[in-house]
Amino acid sequence: MNSQNNTRRQFIKAVGAGISVAALSGSALAANRKSIGRVVVIGGGYGGATAAKYLRMWSEGRIDVTLIERSKEFVSCPMSNEVLAGYRNFDTLRHGYDGLKKNWGVKLVHASVTAIDVEKKRVKTDHSGEFAFDHVIVAPGIDFLFDQITGYNEAAREKILHAWKAGPQTLALRKQLEAMPDGGVYALTIPKAPYRCPPGPYERACLIASYLKTNKPKSKVLVLDANDKVQSKEKLFRGVWEADYKEIIDYQPNWNAVSVDAAQNSVTNELGDTVKAAVLNVVPPHRAGDIAQSAGLINVNQRWCAVDWVTLESTAVKNVHVIGDALMPGPTMPKSGHMANQHGKAAAAAIVEMLSGRPAQPTLMANTCYSMVDENRGMHVASVHRYDAEKKAPQPVAGAGGVSIEPNKLEGIFAHAWANTIWKEMLT
Repeated sequence: MNSQNNTRRQFIKAVGAGISVAALSGSALAANRKSIGRVVVIGGGYGGATAAKYLRMWSEGRIDVTLIERSKEFVSCPMSNEVLAGYRNFDTLRHGYDGLKKNWGVKLVHASVTAIDVEKKRVKTDHSGEFAFDHVIVAPGIDFLFDQITGYNEAAREKILHAWKAGPQTLALRKQLEAMPDGGVYALTIPKAPYRCPPGPYERACLIASYLKTNKPKSKVLVLDANDKVQSKEKLFRGVWEADYKEIIDYQPNWNAVSVDAAQNSVTNELGDTVKAAVLNVVPPHRAGDIAQSAGLINVNQRWCAVDWVTLESTAVKNVHVIGDALMPGPTMPKSGHMANQHGKAAAAAIVEMLSGRPAQPTLMANTCYSMVDENRGMHVASVHRYDAEKKAPQPVAGAGGVSIEPNKLEGIFAHAWANTIWKEMLT
């Protein structure tokens, strides 16, 4: 107990003296006090990386944390639409995991998880062996339901891109847009909600329209939305389309893509209407990532994972916590990077309490989603969710949050500051 109190005093002193927590963390956690448990975190995105860091921080190094992530670097989906428009260098989205290891003592394993053995409490990987756990956090992100769109096979996906996971497809779609002739049509399909990043498709439409307006003014953006209306910031997006992109963006709701033809570069909806485009960007429906499916965690609509919202523990599998886009969200709760970050902190806090022999407590969760509408102007939507014990789910707090009055340059600055801040906060 004295050792724990001493470490707390070190942290308080350091903050008061203006010393960064990251700078102190290595020495503070190096004492390696008696472990109270082992946690394996699967997936190093906005949720998983955050959870790994805060498990170490809030347990003062007493929880051994192993983060298993197949990629050697984190690549951000938020802000990747700017790459498509030529407003951001792709490399600015890439960040390493070394800060988690150096500053917080997180054990990093770059491998793919093949199975979670709940009875033996082991996570199995393809080439790095097995890892024991008391609790495991699964942050698998999404995988796509390509089979729900006829013709969207592996060969078709070489040409018809989704670019809904930042990476090679982001760069490939940018090249397609650059190669598109002036007067060509860029068509974007949007799946039925819930999907990753509700405002993301509409931001993409704006940014690509901004690029075309300057560089290929005869071209068009066709937005084919399976939903009956714009899913986030509707008034703001429609206002921008009317004011800035009236002659460029054509928005069509209730347009559910069901098949593609790669040879014709066309997409067809459930009514039989077909659209051909110079650049076809099809975002298929998605579900929780593959490991969630193989581990038996998907139990809502064969797509998403339900959890106890106090602990983020799966309602299907004990001692397995699910966070991020894989969750079936609470009312008005988006699948966003910021919300995944909040899930990571909530799960970390709950596990620290549980392994310390105390009951977990529900936490507030706040979210902010920024969208850029051109190179400089941004806008946001924000919300706060509080756990409702009667409904056993987080509910939006009345009067909290809200949306921008209008897009402007100041909010564009805020959007970029948000990205830089959250990347640093979760990875260093």
